[in-house]
Amino acid sequence: MSKLGNAKILGGIGAILTLIGSFFGILAIVVSMLILCLFAHSGSFFGILAIVGLVMLFIAVKYVAEEAKEENIFKNYLMYFIFSLVAIIAGVAIIFVSIGGSIFNFTKIIQEISEETKVTGFTEGLIKLFAGIIFALIVAWILMIIASVYLRKSYDKIAEYSKVDLFRTTGMFYFIGAITLIIIVGAIIIFIAKILEIVSFFSLPEEFPKAEAPVQ
Repeated sequence: MSKLGNAKILGGIGAILTLIGSFFGILAIVVSMLILCLFAHSGSFFGILAIVGLVMLFIAVKYVAEEAKEENIFKNYLMYFIFSLVAIIAGVAIIFVSIGGSIFNFTKIIQEISEETKVTGFTEGLIKLFAGIIFALIVAWILMIIASVYLRKSYDKIAEYSKVDLFRTTGMFYFIGAITLIIIVGAIIIFIAKILEIVSFFSLPEEFPKAEAPVQ
C-alpha cells in the first residue's frame, strides 16, 4: 500500500478517535463535575483516545506532505497543533490559578469575625474567579483562531494536491467554528468539521493525480 493509502486509513481512523475522544471526554468531565467525579476516569480514557487519534492524524498528514513533496502541508499542521496545545494549557492554567486564588481568598474570609466582611469578601472572590475564567476562555479562543488559520492552510494544500475539495471545506468549517466558538454555534460547526475531516481522509486517492499536479 502506498503512503497515501496509509494516510487515508490512519487519517480517517485518527479523525474518528479525536472526534469520539474530545466529544465524550468533555462530556465525561462535565458530568463528573456535576455528580461528584464518578466519571473522572472515563474522561481520562477519552482523553487518551483523542491523543492517539491526534498522533495518527499527524502521521497521516506527514505521509501526505511527503507524497506531495510539499513541506508546508506538515509545517502548517504542526503550527496548528502547537497553537491548539498552547491554547488548552494556557486556558487550563489560568482557570486553575483563578480557582486557587479564590479558594485562598475564601479561606481568609471564613477566618474573619465580621459577617459583613464575609459577604463582601465572598462576592469579591466570586467576581475574581469568574473574571479569571472569562479571561482564560478569551485567551484560549484567540489562540484557537490562530491555530485554525494554520489548519486551513494545511488542508487547502492537501485539497490542491489530492483534488479532494472536501479538505478545503473542512478547513473553512474549522476556521468559522473557531471564530464563532465564543458562542454555542461554534462548537456545533467544529463538530461538523470533524465529521467532514473523517470523510475527507477516507476520500483520499491511492496516489495523487499526476497530470493535474501543481507546478512548483
